[in-house]
This record gives sequence, C-alpha cells and structure tokens, in this order.
Amino acid sequence: MARIAGVNIPTAKRVPVALTYITGIGPSAARTICDATGIDQSRRVNELSDAEVLKVREYIDENLTVEGDLRRETQMNIKRLMDLGCYRGLRHRRNLPVRGQRTHTNARTRKGPAKAIAGKKK
Repeated sequence: MARIAGVNIPTAKRVPVALTYITGIGPSAARTICDATGIDQSRRVNELSDAEVLKVREYIDENLTVEGDLRRETQMNIKRLMDLGCYRGLRHRRNLPVRGQRTHTNARTRKGPAKAIAGKKK
C-alpha cells in the first residue's frame, strides 16, 4: 500500500483515481500529476515502482497544498473573517449559510434540526 501525504492510497485502483483519495487533489489535479511525473494514467498503483511513488510524493510536496496544511489554511481563513467581523465572518460565527442562501425555509443542514417555538400554533 502506497503512502502519499500521510494517506494510504488504495493499491487496486488506477493512479489518477487513487490520488483523489488525498484531500486537496481532485480528478484534474491527479491527471496533471500523472502527466508531470510521466506515469501512464491507465496503470494501477500496485504496478508502480518505489521510484515512481517517490516522484509522485515529491511532486505533490513541491507543488500542491494537501491534507493537514490545506485544512489548517482553510480554518485560518475562516477565523480571519470571523476576527474581522465582516458579514461572512458573522455568518460563520452564527452558524448560518454564508453565501446568500435563504434561511426562512431550508438551510437545515447548516442550522441543525428544527426547534419548536412555544405559542406558535394558531
């Protein structure tokens, strides 16, 4: 089992598909990695040599932000918005939708389960 960026990637899958198991690498980035390192996209992870796995690992370390660093960066950006007190930061702080969605109905994923209000029944 190959270990790249602290993630055990599945060995039976094709290389571009297996690379998407790493947070921060999507299908197009995985294809770019394969092209840059000279690995055929139809090959499986268990067919790769140690040198090829090392090339992929080094390419990812040099050119991409993945896994823990990416999560940390995202959380720091959200914390910065909250500290600034801008509109988006306030929405994050109150656990409400940030990107302009309606909240009168819907938004249950962000707001949590509906809470009953006493005396509302008419």
